[in-house]
Amino acid sequence: MTESTDTPALETPSAPKNMRSFLVIWIGQLISILGSGLTGFALAVWIYEKTGQATPFALTVLFGSLPSILLMPLAGSLADRWNRRWLMILSDTGNALVTLAVFLLLTFGSLEVWHIYLISLIGSVVSAFQEPAYMASVTMLVPKKDFGRASGMMQMAGALSSIVTPILAGVLFVSIGFRGIILIDFVTFFFAIGALMIVRIPQPKVEARSDGKKSTMFSDFGVGWNFLRARTGLLGLLFYYAMVNFLLNFSGVLTGPLVLSRHPASTLGLVQTVMGVGMLAGGLAMSTWGGPKKRRIPAVIGFISLAMIGLILAGLRANPVFPAAGLALMVFFIPLASGTSQAVWQTKVSPELQGRVFSVRAMLSRSMMPIAYLVAGPLADLVFEPLMREGGALAGTFMSAIFDIGPGRGIGVMFILSGVIAIIVSLVAYLNPRIRNLEEELPDAVPG
Repeated sequence: MTESTDTPALETPSAPKNMRSFLVIWIGQLISILGSGLTGFALAVWIYEKTGQATPFALTVLFGSLPSILLMPLAGSLADRWNRRWLMILSDTGNALVTLAVFLLLTFGSLEVWHIYLISLIGSVVSAFQEPAYMASVTMLVPKKDFGRASGMMQMAGALSSIVTPILAGVLFVSIGFRGIILIDFVTFFFAIGALMIVRIPQPKVEARSDGKKSTMFSDFGVGWNFLRARTGLLGLLFYYAMVNFLLNFSGVLTGPLVLSRHPASTLGLVQTVMGVGMLAGGLAMSTWGGPKKRRIPAVIGFISLAMIGLILAGLRANPVFPAAGLALMVFFIPLASGTSQAVWQTKVSPELQGRVFSVRAMLSRSMMPIAYLVAGPLADLVFEPLMREGGALAGTFMSAIFDIGPGRGIGVMFILSGVIAIIVSLVAYLNPRIRNLEEELPDAVPG
């Protein structure tokens, strides 16, 4: 095998004994995520009021994700070679400056939709370097037995944001306005940066290559790719994740238009709050339970399948109870699936390789997401929505009898199709023995 061209040695060989340093970082990141959630909700409402279409939503998410996917090989290489704590600090600083740019554009009355695309793109670039550094740091900060709990807590941070920010954003809109919300987001970055300043993250020490040549981003990408290529179970799991991510985001990116097509922004806020409660419940379950200790991969596939039932439920009817309940069910199982999967990866990949391997993992598993964002908006606006409107091709058919017709129903059909196909893909993945049995076939790389 050629999974490593370097001979790294850990700076701190002893395993972490508690989660104290991780908790400090997690609290700082949580406060920052809450601030960013305020801005995200406010911008979503602003974009829909400005355009009234689904495509700008999808394009905003596309510009906010594509650069980070493309930069993953470089980010993963740096996470294994540079100081991970400083990578995270610089990333948070960059995001703070991007938020400040939005504030200035609003102040001078110059904010346009294309500015949001550009700002999302720049924010994605600076955020790309934080994720692999953060993920690889968890293994150095958390005992092996608590990997699942730590992953659950990271999921909880997003859940808390989904609960708090829609309600809080509505109140703040009235009291301090859009600019005030952006300013709060800017201030919260200092909590994340301050938390990182007061902790120490052990860093793997990478020695020179055995052939005397200098390592490059491409050679580091090769290390991560060769590691996965030699382990067909992990590689197959990534292709499964790529398909699930495509189907999940193909419809999920249109949640705003699905609700706003028939209901006011306050209803969208309520739906997102209910979603947040569902994700918080899933995150609490994962952080308390820690996930299964054996047969984790079948559990991951099962959790994803249950999540897709929620996606189907969300698209069934226009009544906001359906998207609220369905999406809450979906995001309840996402932390369970994600946390359990992360525990497998943290156990099977040695800490000094995790930056590079995790970056290739993220790049492959998310490779289909930009395509989903690119096609979802136009398909909703030009195909599915016209089909399900009054006088549309499917009006008067069994489809209209089951799913109703009118604004947003075409997007509802997209939700249902995505969920059904994802369940079929999950069944195919489970029937693959290399994926299903990879825990037994691959030895643990982390002691404890």
